[in-house]
Amino acid sequence: MIDYSSLRLLGISASALALCALNGCATTPARQASVLSSLPKVAQVDERFQSYNVEMVEITGGRFWAAYGGAKDEMYRMRPPTDLSDPRLVAMARLLGPAYIRISGTWANSTYLPAEGETVSAPPPGFNQILKRDQWTGLVKFARAVDGKIVTSFPASPGARNADGSWNPSQAQRLVDLTRQAGGEIHSAELFNEPTIPPHGAFPKGYKVDDFTRDFRIFREWAGKAAPKMKLAGAGGTAEGSMMKHSAQSDAMGFLQSEDLLKANPGSLDIVSYHFYGNVSQRCGSAPSLKDQALTDDWLDRTLLDEAFYGALRDRYAPGKPLWLNETAQAACGGSPWASTFLDTFRYVNQMGVLARKNVAVIAHNTLAASDYGLIDQDTLTPRPNFWAAVLWKRTMGATVLAAPPAIAGKVRLFAHCLPARKGGVGLVAVNTGDAAELPLDKPGQAWVMTGAPIDTRAAQVNGVVPSIAADGKVLGLDGVKVAGRMALPAQSVTFVSVPSANNSACR
Repeated sequence: MIDYSSLRLLGISASALALCALNGCATTPARQASVLSSLPKVAQVDERFQSYNVEMVEITGGRFWAAYGGAKDEMYRMRPPTDLSDPRLVAMARLLGPAYIRISGTWANSTYLPAEGETVSAPPPGFNQILKRDQWTGLVKFARAVDGKIVTSFPASPGARNADGSWNPSQAQRLVDLTRQAGGEIHSAELFNEPTIPPHGAFPKGYKVDDFTRDFRIFREWAGKAAPKMKLAGAGGTAEGSMMKHSAQSDAMGFLQSEDLLKANPGSLDIVSYHFYGNVSQRCGSAPSLKDQALTDDWLDRTLLDEAFYGALRDRYAPGKPLWLNETAQAACGGSPWASTFLDTFRYVNQMGVLARKNVAVIAHNTLAASDYGLIDQDTLTPRPNFWAAVLWKRTMGATVLAAPPAIAGKVRLFAHCLPARKGGVGLVAVNTGDAAELPLDKPGQAWVMTGAPIDTRAAQVNGVVPSIAADGKVLGLDGVKVAGRMALPAQSVTFVSVPSANNSACR
């Protein structure tokens, strides 16, 4: 409960008073010299740092992770192709631009693209899905409309192979050609999705490191001729620094190791990519949901284990190349039931904050609008709490990463970046997993305070209002409030602050 009588506000308009008070914004004059102006630069990320996945099965339609609330133990559910021309979806995706749009996922490993003029009624042998040509051209149009650059991968299944088992680039060539015909280009591509776990990715039975080594060399040679501007990414390993560490059991399951894949073709990549999930949802086993651990340091810092693991591999086999986390979310297999709630926003924002400091250039959330970990509800196109956090991150956190301001009392994680497109300005994010705290501000700014009651609500508030998207795509209820001096951070809140007058020399 907020004690309204205790609030003392400076520089806040009467119309903003109620909102600011509701969210605990309080200010008194700062006495210290400017801290924000002297925060040094510590890292630089891509301008499309905050990106997202649109799974290949979202484009084609098909069986994907079933949203919770259906039949007991339902793992998959048929879904129609996503209408990427839907004005509401386009309007929401525009708010996330500029971004990379990764079109991949497990289903991409076995998806067939017909040749121009070819008619197929079922996937050819060795494939499981069909990507219609107009579906891909629709994706290219969508990417252009929302300021997205396309990232993808190619089929790995038996149908995409020559008689000797080697990879055949004909499907990749069709995709590159069709993209160009549609007026787009593929920015970068992994050879396959998640080659470290071939038993789960439609690879030929018994697929080994030597097979990947051969296939990657074919890929590299083909790409050099067919798509010389396309960047090569890989190896795309998954959570090997945390829940999928190398063991005798992983060997017995037929899993491969990223180090072996990278070591076989050193210096061949433009981007080192990896995937991270802190857990597996109950759809794929008996793992606990970890909901009771969502605000703990152990859960929030788990992402650093895989950054360290794959960062070390990058330094050994592709030194100087950017590190991309190009698939991540609350839990694999569509997310746990709380992935769609405000409770997961703490992980989502913290992950971007801690990895940006580590120079991870791009983070692509899985997914834009599919299953429970989507930023947007796939059936109603209702924005979820993580969507609003993504929009606020875009508004406040630019590509230049600054050292954090001095620590404050309580369980508050502070992150600072240069404001996007505002010279000298600083953006802040305060992830408060504990009790109410205070954030000193030595310059006036504007704040957006995210709260939820209960904390696992799917309708989080920003400055006391549940934001929404109007029929015409206009954003409603996302106005900031003026703050200065000492700003109160409510318990269990995520606060974004824009300080355009910080006059930080690293942000010029």
